[in-house]
Parts: sequence; C-alpha cells; structure tokens
Amino acid sequence: MQTEQGHQFQGAPNHNPNLNHYKPNVSEVVSVKEWLITNLIMLIPIVNIVMMFVWAFSSNTNPSKANYFKASLLFAAFILALYIVIFIIVIGVFAASTS
Repeated sequence: MQTEQGHQFQGAPNHNPNLNHYKPNVSEVVSVKEWLITNLIMLIPIVNIVMMFVWAFSSNTNPSKANYFKASLLFAAFILALYIVIFIIVIGVFAASTS
C-alpha cells in the first residue's frame, strides 16, 4: 500500500508484549464531595491544623490531596517565619525609639 506521496505504508508498529504489564501509577480523582468535606473540616479551629498534618503525611491519603496539604504546610511555615521576622524588626524599632 502506498500513500499519496509514494511512501510505503508499513502498517501498525510491532506490538511489544512487555507493555501489556505496564500500568501507570495513577490515583483516583478526589471528588467534589470529598473536597467539600475537607474544606468544612478546615473551618474548625485546631482540628484544621491537626488534619493538615494527617492528610499531608498519611499513607492512606490520595496523593493529590497529600501534595496539596504538604504545599499548604510549607506555605504556612514560610508565612509564619515572615511574621516572626517582621515582629522582631518592629519590636527592635520600638525598643530603639523608646531608649
């Protein structure tokens, strides 16, 4: 069989039997219902902080959800460090101005 340009059509490539056993590591999609429940839990003080650590580091948590909470914890740690630095600077300026 030839194509319009005159090239020979080789047909389908040879099937590799080793690919039959390959299954990509794909996790289930987190449903809207699960995200709604997650957001409701995040509204409860103190429980939200505990649950962030549970969801971030539990082996039973969906990988997408775990990665979201790992990123959230890193972001919260960065913001906390920034607040501490600003607080120290403000206290230092206040102490220097009252002396």
